[in-house]
Amino acid sequence: MLSTTLFSTMQIVWKRYRRTVEMLQALLLTGLPFLKINGQSAFRFDIGELNLYFFGSVIRIGDFYLILAATLFLLLFISAVTVILGRVWCGWLCPQTVLLDLTENLASLFGRQHRKTVQKLVLLPVSALVSITMIWYFVPPAEAIHGLFTSPLIAGFFIVLWVLVWLELALLGRKFCTTICPYAMMQNTLFDKDTLVIEYDRSRDSTCMKCDDCVRVCPVGIDIKEGLSTSCIACAECIDACWLKSSKRNLPPFPNYKGKIMRPKTFWLAGITAASALMVVLLFAMRPPVEFTLSRMQEPLPSGLNRYAWTIYNNTGHTLELNIEADGDLTLIGERTVSVKPFGVARNKLLIRATGKRDKVRLTLTGTGISVSREAGFL
Repeated sequence: MLSTTLFSTMQIVWKRYRRTVEMLQALLLTGLPFLKINGQSAFRFDIGELNLYFFGSVIRIGDFYLILAATLFLLLFISAVTVILGRVWCGWLCPQTVLLDLTENLASLFGRQHRKTVQKLVLLPVSALVSITMIWYFVPPAEAIHGLFTSPLIAGFFIVLWVLVWLELALLGRKFCTTICPYAMMQNTLFDKDTLVIEYDRSRDSTCMKCDDCVRVCPVGIDIKEGLSTSCIACAECIDACWLKSSKRNLPPFPNYKGKIMRPKTFWLAGITAASALMVVLLFAMRPPVEFTLSRMQEPLPSGLNRYAWTIYNNTGHTLELNIEADGDLTLIGERTVSVKPFGVARNKLLIRATGKRDKVRLTLTGTGISVSREAGFL
């Protein structure tokens, strides 16, 4: 009796874990746009300014090397996770899987007879929420919600996204995972003999009841008894379904996770990924607190007088009070004291008059612990 109860409790363990992970991911992705650090979104790409707000920092389009470094880390991390844990993303974390699982659960509350139809109806508000959430990663939530009623551009994007998301989830659904998803195709080249997969225990085939419950619950419609399949998303639904029957005979489920997580490849992949993460951190740390650019403008002016455009980027989380100073016998005409907001940008122009003949001018930006000089040509 104790053994049967134990198996009865364990048979839903994977589903419980998956649902918990899925709910946490849904809450995280929906709530992240509302999180603010230093007065800005924790994670948002501003299309107008071409700035990526990233957890209290800002990555500008001019800092593209940081994006490349972060992308390299992300690719290495994804590859390492795939080699070691297989399709854990597909079955546990992919938004496609999460949304379909959650809406299937909601639809099941209305019975099984019209579950597919009810799910398509449930997907309508869910798709709307997904669509507005996607916009929040580009436009602040309050501004985006206001724009739904005042901005034809935002409202248009929302409607188009809503329709596309609903069509993809309601009509394509799980077929996306097995036919279109590029990550699913890439996984086949990363797997090795020790990668974590769900496999049917053929050595016990003679004792299997062949009830086909594992086939009926499989979201992608495969028969795990026929062997490994590239369509499997490792969601463990078949394990839980088999456990319901096998536990009554005090047997473990016939399909189960199989693989070797702790192995030499795990450690060197983890080392390479950690090194790439350290590189990204160092690149961020080495970024100067202030960036200063200076360029001469091409326009006709009296001899000895040139106009220049300057730009100051504040890479710190506090306001900077800065001064623009000139070397030598130069006279600056224009704004020379600048206040730049946290992670802000200041732009302006000034005139420089020189009393003698020279080929270049040199301006220095100074502040508390800051001294940045730039040169530009002089005609």
